[in-house]
Amino acid sequence: RAMAIARQVLCLCAFLSVPHARAEPIRYSVAEEAESGSLVGNLAGDAGLTPAQLSARRARLLSEHGRQHFRLERASGRLVVAGRLDREELCGHSATCT
Repeated sequence: RAMAIARQVLCLCAFLSVPHARAEPIRYSVAEEAESGSLVGNLAGDAGLTPAQLSARRARLLSEHGRQHFRLERASGRLVVAGRLDREELCGHSATCT
């Protein structure tokens, strides 16, 4: 059971409330063992924007703790893993990790 909990999926919610884009949350799930550079999703497409529109709006990722776990490639609109995700570092021993 502990292994099943350790392999819980981390979720990332991206909120975009800009004109001509989706106003509801966009949710992505990322496996704990995802390698750096792994594709999380196409944020531009999922938000209903072209990569150029996303870039023109100066889209960026913000982190409460200053560490960026994800990277937004504005030229392509892709959201990728910035570095290996460590569940224990992010969520401690919590049964769920969001």
